[in-house]
Amino acid sequence: MDPKQITRLVACAVFSIASMSGAYAATEHAHSSASVQYRPDVTFTLRTDIADGKLVFIGENGAIKGKVNPQLIVPENAVVQINLVNGDGATHDIAVPDFSAKSNQLNAKGSSTTIVFKADKKGEFQYICTLPGHVQAGMIGKITVGGGVAKQAPKGADISANPADVGKPVGKRGPQKMTVNLKTTEVLGQLADGTTYKYWTFNNKVPGPFIRTRVGDTVTVNMSNAKDSHMIHSVDFHAVTGPGGGAAVTQAAPGATKSFTFKALNPGLYVYHCATPMVAQHISNGMYGMILVEPEGGLPKVDREFYVMQGELYTAQRHGTQGENEFSLEKLLAEQPEHLTFNGTHDALTKTHRMEAKTGETVRIFFGVGGPNATSSFHVIGEVFDRVYSMGDLTSPPLRNVQTTTVAPGGATMVEFKVEVPGRLILVDHALSRMEKGLVGFMHVDGPENADVFKSHSKPDGDSGH
Repeated sequence: MDPKQITRLVACAVFSIASMSGAYAATEHAHSSASVQYRPDVTFTLRTDIADGKLVFIGENGAIKGKVNPQLIVPENAVVQINLVNGDGATHDIAVPDFSAKSNQLNAKGSSTTIVFKADKKGEFQYICTLPGHVQAGMIGKITVGGGVAKQAPKGADISANPADVGKPVGKRGPQKMTVNLKTTEVLGQLADGTTYKYWTFNNKVPGPFIRTRVGDTVTVNMSNAKDSHMIHSVDFHAVTGPGGGAAVTQAAPGATKSFTFKALNPGLYVYHCATPMVAQHISNGMYGMILVEPEGGLPKVDREFYVMQGELYTAQRHGTQGENEFSLEKLLAEQPEHLTFNGTHDALTKTHRMEAKTGETVRIFFGVGGPNATSSFHVIGEVFDRVYSMGDLTSPPLRNVQTTTVAPGGATMVEFKVEVPGRLILVDHALSRMEKGLVGFMHVDGPENADVFKSHSKPDGDSGH
């Protein structure tokens, strides 16, 4: 930010009653002179920008400097001034609706505006950009009034599965016997910053563990339902030839264990999920995972492998609501999810887990859709899939040079690509409105620049990942 611009904004800290907006101006005596000067008790400066694929406010000074959508903490009855600088060149404004404060619109990069109001009631309130779609795109923050202490954000367990946990390749080994132990649990998990949800899981993670077998293996599945569960749970493997994929013999009450054994007859990448009524609710709440049945001789060797699954959450509260969100049967039946996730949470593949690769390496992603309802158009921004094993078919020749691949609910695919240039790749469902409901992931690629493949002639923007 230009130092002269900051100076001009600070100079605005002294203002006349005629320039005040919202509730503070309305409370002053009508006979006050326009020449009477007032000075704010608290001043904040915010800049509009793009971060992690979203439109945001960035703190410019003091304790909030560099923070995205920073929480603004002010004493009760303080006169508050918020300066806004346009940092990205798009049209923006800033408003605090609960105090009837709203700025004019900023249309040019570097332009600025100010709102002033009296924080005359305690509580938590929102500051937003009022342009259509900008709140949904990320331009929303909190103001805490009273006592100077922020309300403790609710915390839950980290239920997001690490995408690097893919097990060991089977290699050239022959068929063998193996055992899979699954435990179904009901866990209060962290959905997003300040938001929790009561997930139902396999082994406390969403998705459940990545199970790696070989065609011809004999697999025994032991499924235990935690004693403190409130629901019956089960497991249905799409790779299993047998009653309900195993679900018919694994309906386990809290504290019970059920088992079965199956032979892996068909190579491929398959989904598994809970199949206890109502099945869609159990799946939505997080009860899904994948099992890989490698063909004879195993899969070709690659440098990196990752495990990613897409899912939906149907909550009574709207997307972005703080606190514990609760399941909504009405929205599930209407197929109207409030949240879409990779690996269970909004932050799983952006903040919690870091997917990394180096230039020149070949990356393989095992991708599935738990659902229960939405079809995914899986796409990696900044790459082309060299090979796509459509619908999890590992024995037919792969599709080549694919931009976006369709994956049905309860379906899977395996994609491979060589990373040629450094930067941040972005995993999305190309039904891109879903990004605004939490569906995005990053892959960070390190290494030397490769000007033969990509050469920039301008400075990278704030969302480039460099």
